[in-house]
Amino acid sequence: MESKVSEGGLNVTLTIRLLMHGKEVGSIIGKKGETVKKMREESGARINISEGNCPERIVTITGPTDAIFKAFAMIAYKFEEDIINSMSNSPATSKPPVTLRLVVPASQCGSLIGKGGSKIKEIRESTGAQVQVAGDMLPNSTERAVTISGTPDAIIQCVKQICVVMLESPPKGATIPYRPKPASTPVIFAGGQVRADPLAASTANLSLLLQPPPLPAYTIQGQYAIPHPDVSLHSASLAFSSHHRYPLHASVTCY
Repeated sequence: MESKVSEGGLNVTLTIRLLMHGKEVGSIIGKKGETVKKMREESGARINISEGNCPERIVTITGPTDAIFKAFAMIAYKFEEDIINSMSNSPATSKPPVTLRLVVPASQCGSLIGKGGSKIKEIRESTGAQVQVAGDMLPNSTERAVTISGTPDAIIQCVKQICVVMLESPPKGATIPYRPKPASTPVIFAGGQVRADPLAASTANLSLLLQPPPLPAYTIQGQYAIPHPDVSLHSASLAFSSHHRYPLHASVTCY
């Protein structure tokens, strides 16, 4: 495949995936979906946003390279606009950079980094953007996050060069895409026991299980609630509703 991406113009369809926080997704969607509709129409790229009530969402941009560059430009400038608006109510004087996170198959990250980091260094120096490739794969996937930071123009140039790498070095083997998971309460089910550990969870999450908050950790065994051995209480009560037909109510007095 010939790859000559200078200012776009390749008749090649690419798919680029972005990882965004909920607030960033809201900015892209806009009021009644007006912003993302405008981006789709003006760039010519397909922009899809993953469903689900998750802290993170996947934004998929598909189209010819020039359409992808236009879509990235609109996203980058929208994020810069959000930063400027947020600074109007902030004492900060220096404007933070725009940051985007790409999701890239791990098998392509080696080509993006280059031998001894030569390729990623070249991209940084030629575009002025900061580029970082995560060392670990995203959970339950074979993809890594690639973080790009800088001015919108630097980000656009950086994305162009990353597209060249992706075209020249297609992914090897099957790719398991990263799918963000909904936020879950810190409960571990093992051997019929339920344990809420305050050392591993916030008091706010524990309050869903322990009343009144905050209470020390308990292990439920059968119909007895046994306090953590390191904790001494005068009295405590615990109500645990399981998914069984009859809820379990247990109380215990410790001396």
